[in-house]
Amino acid sequence: MSGFRLRLSFSMLLLVSAHVLADTNMPAYVLELPASVSDVFVAEAGASTLYRFQQDDDGLTLAEQSYVSIGQNGVGKQQAWDRKTPLGIYFVVDQLDTRRLHEKYGITAFPLDYPNIWDELKERTGYGIWIHGVLVGGGPRPPLDTDGCLALPNENLRMLARRFVPLVTPVIVTRDLRWRSASELNALRDDLRSALAEWVDALAKNDMHAYLSLYATDFSYRGMTLGEWASLRVQTMAEKSDADVTIDELLLLADPEEEGLYLSRFRQKISSAGAETITTKRLYWKRDGDGALKIVAEDNG
Repeated sequence: MSGFRLRLSFSMLLLVSAHVLADTNMPAYVLELPASVSDVFVAEAGASTLYRFQQDDDGLTLAEQSYVSIGQNGVGKQQAWDRKTPLGIYFVVDQLDTRRLHEKYGITAFPLDYPNIWDELKERTGYGIWIHGVLVGGGPRPPLDTDGCLALPNENLRMLARRFVPLVTPVIVTRDLRWRSASELNALRDDLRSALAEWVDALAKNDMHAYLSLYATDFSYRGMTLGEWASLRVQTMAEKSDADVTIDELLLLADPEEEGLYLSRFRQKISSAGAETITTKRLYWKRDGDGALKIVAEDNG
């Protein structure tokens, strides 16, 4: 993304922003998008606004935005039924037929993947966080009026619905929308690309020392400590010593809540003994005390 152009879509259904941005500014969370991701949504809780950023030939542009209602108790979800909306990076996982559900969900609903692996590491609980509509004919809901979901006016959701692609579209939920210069974001992107290249190279060479050096000491996976997980990986990698490893479809995002936390999501292809395994991977990176990027969480999907 070499440039950023602000483009507002004026509509009776989509609200107009008060933000006026310099051409060199971008949303602080988007570092790199693959061509397959056409849209990124950012929910700004403090402004009760959901923004749709669109990737096109000019880079990332602000295409549309809508009023949105969030949890009755605000943001920062920690546990089930605290009626708070989670903060972080999520992905749409499905679209639901709300005709079989309570009428309060409106014309359709898109579940998000809360809790993700980072939420689980932080011991956050709960489920059923959706982007959904409102009671038909009932009008917009107050700014704080859900059990933790993001609720849009039905007319707005109808216009945006085709932009939510299950297992593809990111939804970033933040307190206040922040902006950074293109040069700052490019520097972060290059750092992450470099760290990820080291990870891929170590995996392809079956270099366990280099591979494990990229993981934080407090890394854990599904209840396993770094040591326990490393023992499992040593065994797995030994079985695929002749593997060819490539990645594509790289997406890089900065977490809106946890300073210095970044997500790399990509498609990993491992070819070994004539067979190919394709997996969508997530690596969460965080800088250690020396400023080096280390993997603090890992997941598939």
